[in-house]
Amino acid sequence: MATMHDLLREKGSAVLSIGKDATVLQAAVMMNDHKVGALVVIDRGQVVGMFSERDVLRRVVSEARDPSSTRVEDVMTTEVVVATPQTTLEEAKGVMKNRRIRHLPVCCDQSGNLMGVVSIGDLNAYNSTAQERTIHFMTEYIYGRV
Repeated sequence: MATMHDLLREKGSAVLSIGKDATVLQAAVMMNDHKVGALVVIDRGQVVGMFSERDVLRRVVSEARDPSSTRVEDVMTTEVVVATPQTTLEEAKGVMKNRRIRHLPVCCDQSGNLMGVVSIGDLNAYNSTAQERTIHFMTEYIYGRV
């Protein structure tokens, strides 16, 4: 069964992060520039929150806060669910579905260091590619081209 480690090996481990003292405007510009829906909030090398498009809508726009003066720390999601490299993709999908989250940081067991972030889109793409490979190999087998 495929794990988060397998997915990160294919996807890569680049992570976009921001400090908790950054403004919402800075975070939004970074998300727009990199075409991502969320940033990991880091403080002293540790994950302290997630800042997503949903946070912007629920805690900034709907409350009429000024994005240029509101700090990420004040509106980020602080209850961060993380996965380990050994977490299976099925487990991760279940957590994302049940918690209604779209981004899951992957951290080492021992050190808690951030290894990467997996989105629901990453999980879907990985599964789709795996299914395409299986179909290809089965077709080759059926027609004797293996």
